[in-house]
Amino acid sequence: MAWLEVQLTSADQRVAGLTASRLTPQRREDAIPDYLTTHYSWAYLNRRNARLLDNDAVVNAILLGNHRRLRRSALSEVAPGQRVLQAAHVYGCLIPELARRIGPSGRLDVIDLVPLQAALCRLKLRGFANTRVRVVDAAVAGGETYDVVNCFFLLHEIPDEQKCAVVNALLAQVAPGGRAVFIDYHAPARWQPLRAFYRRLFDRLEPFAESMWRHEVREFARNANAFRWKKVTLFGGVYQKTVAYRV
Repeated sequence: MAWLEVQLTSADQRVAGLTASRLTPQRREDAIPDYLTTHYSWAYLNRRNARLLDNDAVVNAILLGNHRRLRRSALSEVAPGQRVLQAAHVYGCLIPELARRIGPSGRLDVIDLVPLQAALCRLKLRGFANTRVRVVDAAVAGGETYDVVNCFFLLHEIPDEQKCAVVNALLAQVAPGGRAVFIDYHAPARWQPLRAFYRRLFDRLEPFAESMWRHEVREFARNANAFRWKKVTLFGGVYQKTVAYRV
């Protein structure tokens, strides 16, 4: 047990050190949105909880056994040599798999507005020379464009106004001929026996998620007609993959 405590303390120190070394005056702790500190501080701002949650088994349990299926669905939209933007750090192994998928000739940029999450992501991507992690809000469009912009279970965690800002910022960064991939919750089919369970879960833990039942992702886009949209649902409608292809 003493050895385990040493390892945990060492991990905490590495994360804290990376966080401090990458902070800039433009991104301070007080710049983190109120909705995040109010509803998700335990999951994304607490260092020990974040490390425990960043585990494939935990993510798979949260997604009721669908993690691998959803991950593969996201990876199927990415090819070797592509430039990929990942909106927000994702718990589990998706991000390293993206880096491996694009290969050394590709480029993976990951953005997250929480310095702790960016630091955890950097630790996860050590050894991948084709990656870059920045402390950036996904609601702010950057100056670069990408072949694929990936948004994996982010929209359900943010208010509708922020959903609009994030969707539009991400779409603005899709290169000609490129695509944006949104994988998230969706309105379950009427026959889905877990429909009532998810409604109770959202009421208790995910106050912005049920909006995904009422709105299509394209409804948050100001310039939806600039893209061709395709949606598939999974697990009886509980999850969706919506892809926006720039035309």
